[in-house]
Amino acid sequence: MRSTRRWRAVLELPELNIAVFAFLLNFAWEILQSGFFRGMTEARHGDAVRLCTMATFGDVGIALGAFWSVAWCSGGRSWPLHPTAAQVTGFTALGLAVTLAVERLATQVWGLWAYSEQMPMIPIAEVGVIPILMWMLLPPLIVWFVRRQLTGRTRDVAAQ
Repeated sequence: MRSTRRWRAVLELPELNIAVFAFLLNFAWEILQSGFFRGMTEARHGDAVRLCTMATFGDVGIALGAFWSVAWCSGGRSWPLHPTAAQVTGFTALGLAVTLAVERLATQVWGLWAYSEQMPMIPIAEVGVIPILMWMLLPPLIVWFVRRQLTGRTRDVAAQ
């Protein structure tokens, strides 16, 4: 009984849920956007999956950093249970700002990756549209999934 309560407490950690849903959603996005990066369509399958997995772990780190920043400003880690528009906007904006900086540095300063000719570009920022769209669309979806998971809404529906 005691170990069950411990596991339940771990599974209900907001950070764990943010990390799990960020990983699942971002990994799918990373795989789908891979054709917009130079060399990914020619890469061996295993190499492409490894690169997408590494990028996804970076995305999870960004999501956790944004989560903790919003938690600090909101006065607690439970904000995804009843998120306000400001909290979701802050979570999204922080991830977006970090991604803009990382994309710009990685492509123009560090040379870690390059965009293919198919990548639509944001002219002023000189970064690809697809990675920026990821950080505009996925954070609100992550919060939505986490809220459903932590409030048990899916369990309530199944019990009826």
